Amino acid sequence: MQIQVQCACGDGGCLEWAIVELQGVVEANSSIQDQIQNFEIGRLCCTSQSAYTFTVGYHELSGKKVPLKKPFLVLKKRKEKLQNGEESSTTALEVVGIIRHRILFKDRPKALISAPQKKEKKAG
Repeated sequence: MQIQVQCACGDGGCLEWAIVELQGVVEANSSIQDQIQNFEIGRLCCTSQSAYTFTVGYHELSGKKVPLKKPFLVLKKRKEKLQNGEESSTTALEVVGIIRHRILFKDRPKALISAPQKKEKKAG
C-alpha cells in the first residue's frame, strides 16, 4: 500500500517538535477531566542549549535535550479533493512537524518551598 506524504513548507521548513519524557504519571483532577484540552500543566524553560527546567506547581524538574536515533514525523490525515470540489476516496498524509529530539526528565523533582517570612518584634 502506498501512502503519499506531502510537506507544504518545502525543504527543511517543517516545524521542529520535541517529545517531553517524564518519569511517573501526570494525572488531572477529576473535577477537570472533561476540560483537559489546552490545559496548562506547567512551564517549560530552556536554561541553556541542552538544559531545560519544567515547573509543575511547587515542583521543578531538571532535564536535558537528547537526540533521537530515528526522527519521527507528525502527520495529519486528510481526504484528497477532486477538481469538482468533491472529496475522493483516497487519503493523503500531510507533514505537520518533525521530531528529532526528546527532552528527558529522569531525576526526581526538586521542591520549591519558599522560606517562611520572619516576623519583626516590635520594640515597646
